[in-house]
Amino acid sequence: MPLHILAIPFPAQGHMIPFLDLINNLATSHSNLSISITITILTTPHNLPYLTNLLSSHPSSITPLLLPFPSHPSIPPAIENTIHLPRSMRPFILALSRLHQPLLHWFHSHPAPPRFIISDIFCGWTHHLASQLNIKSLVFSPSGAFALSTMYFLWKEMPMRNNVNDENEVVSYHRLPNSPKYPWCQVSPLFRSYVGDDDPDSVLLKDSFLGNIQSWGLVVNTFSELEKPYLDYLRTELGHDRVWAVEPLLPHPDDDDSSAATKQRGGSSSVSVNDVVSWLDLRQKDKVVYVCFGSQTVLSNDQTVAIASGLEKSWVHFIWCMKGKGIEGSERDSCLLGLEDRTAGRGLVIRGWAPQVMIPRHKAVGAFLTHCGWNSVLESMVGGVPLLAWPMTADQFVNATLLVEELKVAKKVCEGEKTVPDSDELARVLAEAVSGRGVETGQALKLQAAAIDAIREGGSSEKDLLCLMEHLHNFV
Repeated sequence: MPLHILAIPFPAQGHMIPFLDLINNLATSHSNLSISITITILTTPHNLPYLTNLLSSHPSSITPLLLPFPSHPSIPPAIENTIHLPRSMRPFILALSRLHQPLLHWFHSHPAPPRFIISDIFCGWTHHLASQLNIKSLVFSPSGAFALSTMYFLWKEMPMRNNVNDENEVVSYHRLPNSPKYPWCQVSPLFRSYVGDDDPDSVLLKDSFLGNIQSWGLVVNTFSELEKPYLDYLRTELGHDRVWAVEPLLPHPDDDDSSAATKQRGGSSSVSVNDVVSWLDLRQKDKVVYVCFGSQTVLSNDQTVAIASGLEKSWVHFIWCMKGKGIEGSERDSCLLGLEDRTAGRGLVIRGWAPQVMIPRHKAVGAFLTHCGWNSVLESMVGGVPLLAWPMTADQFVNATLLVEELKVAKKVCEGEKTVPDSDELARVLAEAVSGRGVETGQALKLQAAAIDAIREGGSSEKDLLCLMEHLHNFV
């Protein structure tokens, strides 16, 4: 009898994309072992299209479980993914927890119910579901091990401010490697939203993250050579070694770059993939700056103008990916149109999704101005591209610390989601980034080699994935 797994993703692009990559890897890798796997993946009507490629690739082993998206007062009707409602993780976590009872009913009515649950870290309520059903739960973290360590520390230690009005009061993660410290304003927004045990939503949120800590095992979207001290910390804190680092969960660098998997992940673009490749092919090696701030970031008009001015003054070649569409005739729209006119021949503005797995791997790209979202970090690692760090929220401050201070593959150019950079200074940094003088380039190339080695046969991530599969085999 095949091992039946229930997979529960979280409906945010930065979470879903690596989660679906993991499920694809599990569905593919089991053929190397004497184990048969069937996977039921939970989704809601408006999130079903995101599963199209995965379902078509594994028609006999992966099936969707379609349930209505639970209502929540902070989420408008027909909104089922945070891409349409940025900065709304908390209400989505709370809403999805209401699927506990429907899933319980589905499980008891299924002729061959799952014997295992794999869920996103924002679905920690599934630990109680698994306990109720007497099955095991495995947590997937789309974030790295350092960021995950800080999150676990916060929910276990529950540090609070002495002065509730002081956004700069320092929180010390004293039990973590290197004992990092951050001002309160840079602590996880989800943790900062906790208001006390007399608030039911705060209790559910806390219980959800503590449920993750109590789960049977943990899969982290990283690789050992990148974050070994933090992976070791997690194993110590959790009290077991069922912690697997399986990154990079990206299309393999040796795969054909024309594949849909490599180029078209996440959404549609205003520019065709072939046009982007053709544009890059005409540029010199390591001379293009790629600018992208992820799927959740909405830049202010002042930030947009400052970045546009910096790009124009720098005289660098660039690709700037702007997620979402501006209002026609708005200041942002006018700014972008003006930039395109004045930088014709050296600048490309993409509205919507960019083929971000491919872009950092192209030989023309020499730097990446990023918000330090973990998926962007990993994509740059595989591409061997140094980073210009502008952390804004969530785990991005922690990621920036790792990149700038520990790995030495990035320079911090700005900080904070409301900060407006000086355009002259930004122009200087952009020009310097593709001058070939930065030590970050050499470090980035070393990490690129380590990332690629990790997923090759016999590499650390490939071994961890096989080890995970062997553990799953014990449940057959």
